[in-house]
Amino acid sequence: MAFHGIGAADKFEAASSDIFNRFGIRLTLGHDFDEYREYVAEARPDHAVGDPFRTDLHRLHNRNAVWVIGRDETGQIMHTQALRVLPTASGSVADYFRAKFHGFSPSEMDIDYERSRYRAGPGAKRIKGKVVYSGETWIGGDKSRYRGSGLSSILGRYALLTALRELDANYVVGFMIKPVAYKGFCLRMGFMHAEPLALRWYVHGKPDPMETVMVYMSDEDIRFLLDLPTSEVEALAA
Repeated sequence: MAFHGIGAADKFEAASSDIFNRFGIRLTLGHDFDEYREYVAEARPDHAVGDPFRTDLHRLHNRNAVWVIGRDETGQIMHTQALRVLPTASGSVADYFRAKFHGFSPSEMDIDYERSRYRAGPGAKRIKGKVVYSGETWIGGDKSRYRGSGLSSILGRYALLTALRELDANYVVGFMIKPVAYKGFCLRMGFMHAEPLALRWYVHGKPDPMETVMVYMSDEDIRFLLDLPTSEVEALAA
């Protein structure tokens, strides 16, 4: 396993469990992405599951992909998260996205792939090994209850822990649109590294692109993050 600091994991898991209980949240993990699609349709009927997690495009199973669903005390889905191993082989994540970035476009947008492009940063060129892509991040439910609660920070760290435990990740990578990333959401989700202008998506008929930031963490970074004192974890959800 990539995760060896099991004491840190247990410590974080205990602290986060207390926080989830306080909010009445129950998390479920699974590997059947047809089942995941049904959950997304229930919780977000206006959202189509992105290409990286479509079973008609990829063979997803318990060794290369996992999803997380959060439900509130009424049983309603209030959180989704999906993770999968990228088939980078011996190449870097930069090599992979140069060839495959079209498969990571926003599912609700009419993308002009001729104008869109991926630009690799220095971190992306160094990232090799078992690379896990993190996507489908959504927190819904009673917004007035969760807004400003720090819950996104705990859920983000839980996803990083899941990538280590379930998928033996060496790295976790993801993309965030520029306005969200620049407001600090990447840090709130636990990502310590960010490369700007990684993806530039153009929509048909629109002159200006939607710019995204690539965020990433190594397994060593994640172990450091999860080893925060319990008081720090509690403060995130205060």
